[in-house]
Amino acid sequence: MEAKLYVGNLPFNVNDVDLQGLFAQAGAVKSAQVIKDRASGRSKGFGFVEMESSEDAQSAITMFHGKDYNGRALTVNIARPREERSGGFRGGDHNRERRRDY
Repeated sequence: MEAKLYVGNLPFNVNDVDLQGLFAQAGAVKSAQVIKDRASGRSKGFGFVEMESSEDAQSAITMFHGKDYNGRALTVNIARPREERSGGFRGGDHNRERRRDY
């Protein structure tokens, strides 16, 4: 059974290929993705790695969590499921006409 890992505190110059190569040292990597900012395209400093088995995932956690990678101590753990987000803006009621007291 595959396991998805969260990888945090990545150097901002790391790309998907770098991340996959790093985690391949711990076992078979199914996919690796560095999360990027939509507007700028720059790395947000974290990513996700999907390992082929839960054993490989545990090996990666043991091997890389807290370890230095290009001057940064990595955070590696099992990824939590993405939380549902409500859509839209949560501010005041912008559909209502503005009231003006003159």
